[in-house]
Amino acid sequence: MRIFITARPAPRSRIGWPGKTTRRRGRRVKGRGLSMRLQNRVAIITGVSHAGQVGFALASAFAFEGAKLSISSRSAERVQSRVQELQSRGATVIGIPADLTTEEGANRLIRETVEQYGRIDILVNLAGGLTKYGPSDELTVADWDAELNNNLRSVFLCTRAAWPVMKRQGGGKILNFSTASGAHGAGPNMLAYNCAKAGVDALTRTFAKEGKQANIYVNAIGPGLIVTQSNIDSMKPSQEDLQKKWVTMEQIIEAALFLVSSASDGVTGAILPVQGKGI
Repeated sequence: MRIFITARPAPRSRIGWPGKTTRRRGRRVKGRGLSMRLQNRVAIITGVSHAGQVGFALASAFAFEGAKLSISSRSAERVQSRVQELQSRGATVIGIPADLTTEEGANRLIRETVEQYGRIDILVNLAGGLTKYGPSDELTVADWDAELNNNLRSVFLCTRAAWPVMKRQGGGKILNFSTASGAHGAGPNMLAYNCAKAGVDALTRTFAKEGKQANIYVNAIGPGLIVTQSNIDSMKPSQEDLQKKWVTMEQIIEAALFLVSSASDGVTGAILPVQGKGI
């Protein structure tokens, strides 16, 4: 069953994203700008579930820069809520609930986006996250499978589904999310997650090499701890750590905008670390 949740564009001045500050006629204006780095680009962003998290921040920023959005989450209710919030900011957006760990879900996301917009310029594979934390020898096969499915299989399935579309249209940008530590700095008690993210790095570099001739650029961001309310509530960092070692949402957004815009044409296979001041 197809579920489209659409929103009409509103006047430009209504769109903004947290922390964005630009200059206009000598004044600094927060939440407004006219750069339009993604003017009329069609962007898919997966993992847009909760307000205040990275997915919604990216969607807001991309809309602010002129993109037409297709956002996805497993929950139809959450997707609808995020679409309505983006609509209030003036975004052109559809919401497609899908389980991206399945071929059916990933293929439907790509197919219905093309049906709506006619093309795909940008794919951001954000869906995933750490769900199982504990000693490696206590990890069950079910835990292992779930973590790799959420963080690696979904990236593969969405990239594979979008690939022929981007080849036919002459190119595109794919942005994956890894970790700041990478394979060499993997921390304890996160075995499956670490392996999945190492796989994302390998997937990024492999697709990047295969996409060069088709003008498909594939890169990844390796973020450190990101300042979100849920992370702060669960980890309770000191104010010093928060300011020096954590990554702000604006830093993630600016890195993402660089890697999906024309500014990064020719950059491919990069794993860009965004790690905060103190790392």
